Amino acid sequence: MTKAEARKKIEKLRKEIDFHNRKYYLETKPVISDQEFDRLMHELIELEHSFPEFVAPDSPSQRVGGVPLQGFKTVRHEIPMMSMDNTYSYGELRDFDARVKKGLNTSQVDYFVEEKIDGVSISLLYRDGLFVLGATRGDGRTGDDITENLKTIRSIPLRIPAPGAKLRGKVPELVEVRGEAYLSHTSFERLNQDKEKAGEELFANPRNACAGTLKLLDPKLVAKRDLSVFCHGLGVTGGVSIGAQSGFFEWLRELGFKTIEHTKHVKNIEAVIDFAEAFKEKRERLDYDIDGLVVKVDSFEAQRLLGTTSKAPRWMIAYKYPAEQAVTLLNDIEISVGRTGALTPVAILQPVRLSGTAVSRASLHNADEIERLDVRVGDQVRVEKSGEIIPKVVGVLKEKRKGALKKFKFPEHCPVCGSRAVRVGGEVVIRCVSLACPAQLKGRIKHFAMRDTMDIEGMGDVLVEQLVDEKLVRHLADIYELSFESVVKLERMGRKSAENLFAAIEKSKMQELYRLIYGLGILNVGEHAAQILADHFQNLDRLMEAREEELCTIREIGPTTARSIVDFFTDSGTHKIVDRLRKAGVRFNVAEAKRSVAPLAGKTIVVTGVLKKYSRNEIEQTIRRFGGHWSSSVSQKTSFLLVGESPGSKYDKAKKLGVKIVTEAEFEKMIKS
Repeated sequence: MTKAEARKKIEKLRKEIDFHNRKYYLETKPVISDQEFDRLMHELIELEHSFPEFVAPDSPSQRVGGVPLQGFKTVRHEIPMMSMDNTYSYGELRDFDARVKKGLNTSQVDYFVEEKIDGVSISLLYRDGLFVLGATRGDGRTGDDITENLKTIRSIPLRIPAPGAKLRGKVPELVEVRGEAYLSHTSFERLNQDKEKAGEELFANPRNACAGTLKLLDPKLVAKRDLSVFCHGLGVTGGVSIGAQSGFFEWLRELGFKTIEHTKHVKNIEAVIDFAEAFKEKRERLDYDIDGLVVKVDSFEAQRLLGTTSKAPRWMIAYKYPAEQAVTLLNDIEISVGRTGALTPVAILQPVRLSGTAVSRASLHNADEIERLDVRVGDQVRVEKSGEIIPKVVGVLKEKRKGALKKFKFPEHCPVCGSRAVRVGGEVVIRCVSLACPAQLKGRIKHFAMRDTMDIEGMGDVLVEQLVDEKLVRHLADIYELSFESVVKLERMGRKSAENLFAAIEKSKMQELYRLIYGLGILNVGEHAAQILADHFQNLDRLMEAREEELCTIREIGPTTARSIVDFFTDSGTHKIVDRLRKAGVRFNVAEAKRSVAPLAGKTIVVTGVLKKYSRNEIEQTIRRFGGHWSSSVSQKTSFLLVGESPGSKYDKAKKLGVKIVTEAEFEKMIKS
């Protein structure tokens, strides 16, 4: 075949594949079989392999996935990907409508209603029509660059307008489209069937499966999982002459994007409520999960006038349907043991479908809840999914109880290690008393390694299970004494993975002090309390020596937390672990730069509005890094209020109390001084 013939054939195949792609993924009207589609794709890949000079970035072959990635780069969202307020009641929807009308000084508002897809929020950036960057929402300000993974999703056009699309007008030079990646029920069931055959752990629900897939470093694996995307929003753009959300959806479809299927443009909030009522039954027949509806002010100009709070747009709200319930059989009650030794009862159920997901396990919370419900194995129970996320048992159909079912007796010993299980100090929770309990150890290691603590990338649940079961890790400090040879031999742990893991372990030694304190897993000490303790003591040794009375004088540290800290550090086992962490080179003090340069020392700072340079998490960390105390509410003790765009009610309160107002530019000068 000559080059000219190859080019012609490649162009013909691309057009043919793009046509069938559109028919299948956007119009859901396939005209050829999957096998025939795969044959066309295979022919294109073979030709492009033979004639690499004709490979193009928007070729359908680029969806198959390239070489595995080393990791994900962090990218900043020019316009923050904010969360949204939500409600479960029609009354609060009417309250939202009243706020919108007041903000716009009008008596009538058009709304656009759409499904709230239960997936993973993503951003798609196009430059000169070509897809150049795809990112996760992350913390709203920054996310992970997952471009190569998103290229494998066939409902995302690699170029806009997509082949076959009919666009009126020109595409702006720069367009950022936002949407939700998801996994259909059909694809989810197929994926779990494949995992079951391979003897692998199953995904709990489609959302978890989608999120886990997008984190994979091998795009070829992503390509096999049949993810899809619904688009619904706009980020940065070089200029789009569209006046409303309803018209924006039309424009997206003209470009070749797959938009949310069930939407409605309505004239008032009562029509929104009518739509919500009518859609209540339809959602059960969908092949994907939704967790409610999104209600948006339709006019883009009205959206601009209403603006945002520090957390969410004022022109949008999510309506979530009341928790869905189902009745099923309770087959058993299992006891799980967490990192703090808490024994948590779990209901093992006859599988039942709730919110589009098969539920076979549900929370029973604690021994008191079992007693209150008088729930027994063999009962018909009512199961609820709160917020359509966490299943729990909320009732027992005692009238359907057959015979004298045996009352459940909560264990007096840990089901994992056999140690005594006791209720301490009037707590609701019953705990295993042994710190050597394998279940606790696994939980403590997972907590120590997670992203918000020591951030040891690669030390996930499966690896932790292996490390403990193989007795390679018996204490937290063992993480820093692992040998490369012993780890590389573990199942599904190749040399490259092991090298990345050991690099992450080494890097974790220099984490900030508060992360170490939080990672140690002290009872009642969360991330916020850990930050307060690190700021106050500046050194782990000083914290270890602190007495209960001193701890109680620290703002936001109460007597229960103070007692937990003292109990933790007076334990001889804790001292041994801490000494080994010290010898391993783990940093025990606040960074020198933070101690020596503290322009915010002694200042209590509150933030309101959207900042240009910082996400909410980043500004909190910056305030602490320069010696300040971050607070969530304005009071007489507030040193100053840092104000961004679209400030909320904190601004009015600060003005009323005479609290100093500081802009982001002024704040930058402070920390640079």
